[in-house]
Amino acid sequence: MELQHLRCFLAVAETLHFGQAAQRMNMLPSALGRNIRLLEEALGTRLFRRSTRRVALTENGVLLREEARKLLAHADAIMLQFRQNPRRNQPLLRVGTIDSAAMGLLPGLLQLFRQQYPEVEIQLFEDKTVHLLPKLKSGRLDLVFIRPPSQLDAQFGRAFLCNEPGILALPARHPFAGRESIEIVELEGMPMILPERRSRPHSHDLTMNLFHNAGIEVTVSQLADEKQTIINLVAAGIGLAIVPAWSSRFQLPGVKFVQLNGAAQMGMPLEAVWMAGAQDEIRDNMLALLEAHPELYH
Repeated sequence: MELQHLRCFLAVAETLHFGQAAQRMNMLPSALGRNIRLLEEALGTRLFRRSTRRVALTENGVLLREEARKLLAHADAIMLQFRQNPRRNQPLLRVGTIDSAAMGLLPGLLQLFRQQYPEVEIQLFEDKTVHLLPKLKSGRLDLVFIRPPSQLDAQFGRAFLCNEPGILALPARHPFAGRESIEIVELEGMPMILPERRSRPHSHDLTMNLFHNAGIEVTVSQLADEKQTIINLVAAGIGLAIVPAWSSRFQLPGVKFVQLNGAAQMGMPLEAVWMAGAQDEIRDNMLALLEAHPELYH
């Protein structure tokens, strides 16, 4: 039995709705259901009665709900106690980030932070938003830089940083490679590589919306999951891709990055997110540094 299984159980037990619980945990419903099944198998009992219309707790589910609340509260308190233990060799800040912010925002931010707080140990974890938010909620991260989902649980604190514009990645031998900028309408009929929407909804929707607003259709040549994979496919000549502007720092041989006119008005949002109820002076110091240095992300 893992703490993450209990957190998933508690989300369903408190909402009595798997869809709402999945949103609350910022997980796919299938992943939430898998955690519940693993917990039921570990305990050897059913925790929910499910029908097409409603979800209800079993008698054992009601009993576990109260015990899970106590156990998770105690686990969170233990993690906080050890993080703030003065006997630690160094104070610690655990930061989660999406890949784009890891390339664009974090280098400058960490340089400034280390100058002011050299005694703080910073642990970095790079992942997608859908994976970072559950880690933040479970206490495994203290601060994350993410593309915010359409609905964010009220227990999170959040600070909008910027709308990161899109930029066009294209093969170095493409006729547009020598241009300084390109109009969206010029991409009509050209093969485009798009990210999977389930894992990168903001990047996917940016391409679709830019084409829609220009009154043209997207010709999709390939779907891919990871941004590095998309850029490698561009280098191989599979197609073109609209990627976050910070992705241009990849500097992969065989790929050129060209500005897209009009893309700046439809950028991808970047936010700093944390647990609003958790007291953390180190985290707050980093947030204050962000507020004092907007040039880091503008």
